Amino acid sequence: MSLKVAVQMDPIEGINIKGDTTFLMMEMAQERGHSLFVYTPDTLAMEDGRVFARGRDVSVRRVAGDHVTAGEMRGTELTEFDVILLRQDPPFDMHYIDTTFFLQVVHPRVLVVNDPVEVRNAPEKLFVTRFPGLQPPTLITSDPVAIADFRARHGDIVLKPLNGKGGSGVTRHLADDPNLGTLLELHAEIAREPVIVQKFLPAVTKGDKRILLVDGEPVGAINRVPQRGQIRSNMAVGGTPEPVELTARDREICAEIGPELKSRGLLFVGIDVIGDYLTEINVTSPTGAVALKTFSGIDAADILWQRIETLRATA
Repeated sequence: MSLKVAVQMDPIEGINIKGDTTFLMMEMAQERGHSLFVYTPDTLAMEDGRVFARGRDVSVRRVAGDHVTAGEMRGTELTEFDVILLRQDPPFDMHYIDTTFFLQVVHPRVLVVNDPVEVRNAPEKLFVTRFPGLQPPTLITSDPVAIADFRARHGDIVLKPLNGKGGSGVTRHLADDPNLGTLLELHAEIAREPVIVQKFLPAVTKGDKRILLVDGEPVGAINRVPQRGQIRSNMAVGGTPEPVELTARDREICAEIGPELKSRGLLFVGIDVIGDYLTEINVTSPTGAVALKTFSGIDAADILWQRIETLRATA
């Protein structure tokens, strides 16, 4: 089967192919005989119920600094394609949400991965709250009184922007930290949105596990270890990836959330687990596939394309 694949992404010239999951997906698609077209979300247009984008046909290769050959810019209707990979990076802001409204017009006639309606309806730090008992104690609010009460009950806490990305803006506050109020004031000035407050998990010093799931089934995991003196383990802020095996608890978590992911058409998902707790369900542009392949030989991109091809063959 040869599929026509479009990728909605940030500019392809600027990606770091060494660790970029989207590039691995494109590389595998090309290897499996599929054609590639890339466009950035700012070129999307809708007219008379039809959705268009301007982009380029491309071929890719794993050569640093020379990883893409692109054709001339052209406009096309998105129904030209069999598959669209929704892979631009967060933040999950109104611009990101607007793109999901565009893409839902063509899905499922064109298979969008992940389903744009469900991406919009499953904000990564809110969706996880649908699974009580899997999270550490968590509060989502803008109310400083509620935050003070939560802190009084749980002591050391971690503060996260609700729609942050890559560990940006994540801070730890000890039970007697006098700076929390000031930080909340600064956050309120920068963003009109709630914050997430979670009980601090000491296990984070041993790493934050990223588990990749394809169509609700776990395919493998990597551990991301924070730098000494840090609590953020995201690779974007200096976390070090290392190999790790799935534990019985990991599989229990995946078994609980997997059917929901599958029913929502969330084909490629990355979840974050610290110790025995699920902290995030990442559905926008999950990463970690390159490190997983490097450490274990498991190619999550190949597994994903096998599943996509099956879905297209039976459509």
